[in-house]
Amino acid sequence: RRYPTVELRAETFNGSTRVPIPSDSAFLKALLLELRLEDEHLFVEQRDTCTRINHSCVHSMSTGVGELWPVLAFHKSGLIYACVPLVEGSLEPRPPLLTVRGLSQGLALLLGIMHYVSPSRKNEAELSAKVGQLRTLLIQACPLGTPLNTNIRSLNSSFEDIQEMPADKEQPAWRSSTYKGKPQVNVCITEKVKCMQYDQRDVVDTWQVYGAVNCKCDIEGSAPNVTLSLTLPTNAPPLQDIVVHHCVTSVDPAMLLSTSAEPLHDSVYSGPYKFPFIPPSDSFDLCYYTSQVPVPPILGCYQLIEEESQIKITVNLKLHESIKNSFEYCEARIPFFNRGPIAQLEYKVSYGQLDLFREKSLLVWVIGQKFPKSLEVSLTGTVSFGTAGKEHPTDYVCTGNTAYVKLYFRIPDFTLTGCYVDQHSVQIFVPGKPKITASRELISSDYYIWNSKAPAPMVFKPLLD
Repeated sequence: RRYPTVELRAETFNGSTRVPIPSDSAFLKALLLELRLEDEHLFVEQRDTCTRINHSCVHSMSTGVGELWPVLAFHKSGLIYACVPLVEGSLEPRPPLLTVRGLSQGLALLLGIMHYVSPSRKNEAELSAKVGQLRTLLIQACPLGTPLNTNIRSLNSSFEDIQEMPADKEQPAWRSSTYKGKPQVNVCITEKVKCMQYDQRDVVDTWQVYGAVNCKCDIEGSAPNVTLSLTLPTNAPPLQDIVVHHCVTSVDPAMLLSTSAEPLHDSVYSGPYKFPFIPPSDSFDLCYYTSQVPVPPILGCYQLIEEESQIKITVNLKLHESIKNSFEYCEARIPFFNRGPIAQLEYKVSYGQLDLFREKSLLVWVIGQKFPKSLEVSLTGTVSFGTAGKEHPTDYVCTGNTAYVKLYFRIPDFTLTGCYVDQHSVQIFVPGKPKITASRELISSDYYIWNSKAPAPMVFKPLLD
């Protein structure tokens, strides 16, 4: 799809540095060449020179009238996803990628399209039908070239509910349809915790919390006003790095200036976190945030020692007493890279059960839905391996005794920051009493515990005197 509105803006912003987008056939030919899907075995200087190494999905394509940049493109499961984002400024010299706002917008839109299309890629008829519906869906998701809703799966695939001209002039562009029925609001706070633990004196463990507040507001009216408040417990760390959805009508500027890049001090914004907004018709993320929580939810220690033809492993895990001891699932996966299949295993666990996947060289310790009363669990064992083949897992980082345990867990009705939505604080200025449902969850994301008996990749290592 082409957007004359965007091309006109490009001409205004870029001036003489603008390179026009070629015809569809010429664009596709240049894209296939750039992605090495055509003439893969030939040396193409513009593409293959060692002075030009691509580390991202942002490409520069050679056209008949110059270099077209930036082209956002990637190849996934037999399909190519591509767009040309607008650069709001001069192209010479090329601005840093992080300053080009259109790149993140374009990537979000392409990922939304991918999540909509990819489940059907094995069914040719279903895939064709979904691709055929994309044009209709893009009218809603990106009507004038700026993505308004990148969750393509949530959009209607017919024109029936799309209003060509809003009946009410106050209706915002992001409300593509109107709702009729009993008013209801669903809010879910999802926090993800990333962690790197080393159990070494000279290396600092790191952890980070990322939160997202997802909303689905089924409310009548062309421009309903909703106000939602996030609440924190007393003495809880403040929310930082807050990014809000474009439908939010006003917020305290201090809320948006609170950043985790600076140490916490008395002037940091600590609430109240109020978000007045006019909701889109479908599910959307109202805001994102981070927080500097004092402790990770699960503290761990992993020791792997190689002795002759076998290795000895010890894993200790402790749930912090401030964490809700009620999991939907909790397991520790212990992979062994560059070693071949597991030939023999002897082990002892203090709690839970251990599953062995010989061919994958993987141990899965299923802790279950609760830690014991002591909040501590342990695993010890010895493992020996067979001859490694090409099909067994390899890793360039995990060589020798450098190894890790990775934790997977989900705690429903809990957040690490303590953040929650008070249902009584949700204000909706419409007739009738709306039904309000609020939920929250904590999910692990890249939660690693590295072998303390070997060097590991460091996120942060202080200078030693």
